[in-house]
Amino acid sequence: MILGMSDTADQADLQDERTVRERRAAAYREARRSLSRAGFRGTIRERLTDLVEHAPGVHDLDDRADIYGDRIVAALEERVAGLLGMEAAAFFPTGTMAQQVALRCWAARTGNPAVALHSLAHPEVHERHALSQVSGLRPVRVTGAPRLPTADEIRDLPEPFGTLMLELPLRDAGYLLPSWEELTDLTGAARERDAVVHFDGARLWESTVHFGRPLEEIAGLADSVYVSFYKSLGGFGGAALAGPRTLVEEARTWRHRYGGAIFQQFPTVLSALVGLERELPRLPDYVRHARVVAAALREGFAAAGLPWARVHPEVPHTHEFQVWLPYEPEVVAEAAVRQAEETSVLLFGNDWDRAGPGLAFTEVTVSGAGLEWTADDVRDAAAGFAARLPGGA
Repeated sequence: MILGMSDTADQADLQDERTVRERRAAAYREARRSLSRAGFRGTIRERLTDLVEHAPGVHDLDDRADIYGDRIVAALEERVAGLLGMEAAAFFPTGTMAQQVALRCWAARTGNPAVALHSLAHPEVHERHALSQVSGLRPVRVTGAPRLPTADEIRDLPEPFGTLMLELPLRDAGYLLPSWEELTDLTGAARERDAVVHFDGARLWESTVHFGRPLEEIAGLADSVYVSFYKSLGGFGGAALAGPRTLVEEARTWRHRYGGAIFQQFPTVLSALVGLERELPRLPDYVRHARVVAAALREGFAAAGLPWARVHPEVPHTHEFQVWLPYEPEVVAEAAVRQAEETSVLLFGNDWDRAGPGLAFTEVTVSGAGLEWTADDVRDAAAGFAARLPGGA
């Protein structure tokens, strides 16, 4: 096969991208300073060692291992239901499965397979149309604007729907959350239309600072809630669906039908319990410090004369936010990796995505490692990063 010039160029670009990712992964492991230390980036040995170190404090390791969802799995389910103020909860191997099951159960109960959701919601962007292709549901997009829907948009949606699904926070729009008043209006507008409300709360754990409310009060606005155990809590994987006991029992049946009745799950469940014990209490501190980091990044970029640099949202709603810069993704990715290789300071540890011609963005997470950074540290790192961009801004 003879490759054309464009094919050859595409392959070269892909190879360059892989090389940058490999360099970034190496820099991440060797960096003396980074804003987060995600457990999933560790080795198998590191992850197992960490689990064994912290597991004795969260569950009796002499308890018999679970079989098809009993014992330690049941203990986690009870813990989650209590945290969210729900009657019951069921553990699922993935959030995609948990949400499909929840939404199809509600569709059967309401008699309406239409699910109102944002066009940037996880099922629309990251699940290969699973709601329609697997579960026979019909997504109805409320809005495509990079913000949460409004109550008026829910009231004025021109077709009936059985369930309103809200992703909290809305990750692809910048980890955005509505205000508490907006959220109560949203859920109220759905019920005015005789619809139920389901929260995609994969990262709901980190929303308490923004809302100024405890988890159970936030979850109490919904009829059901899905939460993840690895996105904020550092678990090996897994998710839970919480809601009325009758719904959860029905969901367990569908979990089995979807292939989610797994023989033994104690390693993943144990890591979730460790996350609830260790990371959940720390999340408010991460959120508050993310606001310090975001402000210092803006100041550092401005002092370095970096044109049109944006932190979005300006005041983060969670401990995660976006940074937008007017460069091609490969340019800013190279600058970030070079900074880490040359200084052992990794300011930006995630991929840079193309958002338009000459425009790139990345996601920033501030966790335990980031608490060590002062505002001056962030400003200095921003200046060092800017100096490695074309023109040495």
